[in-house]
Amino acid sequence: MKPVEHLLSANGKLPDPVVKLHAITGTNRELAVQPSQPIKFRRELKYYMNYHQYFIIRQRLSSFMERDKHAGPTGEYHIRSLYFDDMENKALADKQGGVRNRSKYRIRIYNLQDKVIHFEKKIKRDEFIAKKKVSLTRQEADAIIAGDPSSLFVPEDELRMELYNEIAGRLLKPKVIVDYVREPYVHVNGNVRITFDKQLKTGLFSTDLFNPELGTVSTIDDHFIILEVKYDEYLPYHIQDALQLEGLHRQSASKYVMCRKFLKMNAWEDQ
Repeated sequence: MKPVEHLLSANGKLPDPVVKLHAITGTNRELAVQPSQPIKFRRELKYYMNYHQYFIIRQRLSSFMERDKHAGPTGEYHIRSLYFDDMENKALADKQGGVRNRSKYRIRIYNLQDKVIHFEKKIKRDEFIAKKKVSLTRQEADAIIAGDPSSLFVPEDELRMELYNEIAGRLLKPKVIVDYVREPYVHVNGNVRITFDKQLKTGLFSTDLFNPELGTVSTIDDHFIILEVKYDEYLPYHIQDALQLEGLHRQSASKYVMCRKFLKMNAWEDQ
């Protein structure tokens, strides 16, 4: 794997939106450099709740929120993510250390199928989050998990190149599988998305993302659910009111951290 070179002119800027690929690969193919897209940040709030609280809030929300179109007949779908971290476990350490600006990387699939595979970068800025993602084929995903990121070396794709550099340069590697069932609701005003995440489990030391028979263990009591509330500029008052419930308190609830605790090698990982 070769390091990425910067294609800069004498003044330190790209001379033209079309650059030669020869400087990187030795070929003469021209490529159009895609301008980076603005990142849309959203507010994210998380809560732990028991099933009694879940039934009350779900009943309130169901009267004016719609089921997400991706939910199946039961109103749910399954999510499995394979989280990556570097040799220094920076993503884990940043979260444990309360770093306000941080990022995580993961490959995510739905309903244990390989029809839709995304390599995602989740960005956290204080209480706001954003997500960038690229689609992968099954062959690409298998190769990346095995340690070969060459399919990500696409100079005209900014995110793919970032992912390539993270793996090739910072030795980003698969760390842990996070597995759960999601019940999602959406509301057009404020672009609100509320999810109830249940049956949170981890694949322990396995990174076999596509294995439907993967052995998993629960990371929190099955009687508890993680409530996530995401929205853009504002959260409508009637949704705020529906979420008001005695005993429901906002908390930090990182699924990645909860699952990594089962693999801890150092005392600081259990903070």
